[in-house]
Amino acid sequence: MFTGITHSQIYVLDQDEALAFYVGKLGLEVHSDVDFGAMRWLTVNVPGHPDRQILLEAPGGPAMSEETARQVRELVTKGATGGSLIFSTDDCRATYESLRSRGVEFTEEPTERPYGIDAALRDPFGNSIRFTQLKG
Repeated sequence: MFTGITHSQIYVLDQDEALAFYVGKLGLEVHSDVDFGAMRWLTVNVPGHPDRQILLEAPGGPAMSEETARQVRELVTKGATGGSLIFSTDDCRATYESLRSRGVEFTEEPTERPYGIDAALRDPFGNSIRFTQLKG
């Protein structure tokens, strides 16, 4: 049946700001940036892994009415859309220091867990992001 996941989606309020954050600060790379007129298809991926993309979607048409888009934007602002990303890293503490030096603000510093070490932050729109160094 299924052989993999190619795309995941999170809502962002401003795709240019999202691009600056996900590419400029987190170090992801742009996979697709296409203007379809009614919408912009903007995807990023971990460098060297184009087989798994994140769609940075602005709430709006053609997928939803303006009324629904307004409600979704309000939920995004509150961090209540359930948007969440979890990245893997070989060295959680080094990744934390590198991102912190780029001005990324964290909600949780690297912490030992039963499964490894992880840290947490939010993107400029309230989406939860974690990165984990799994136990070997």
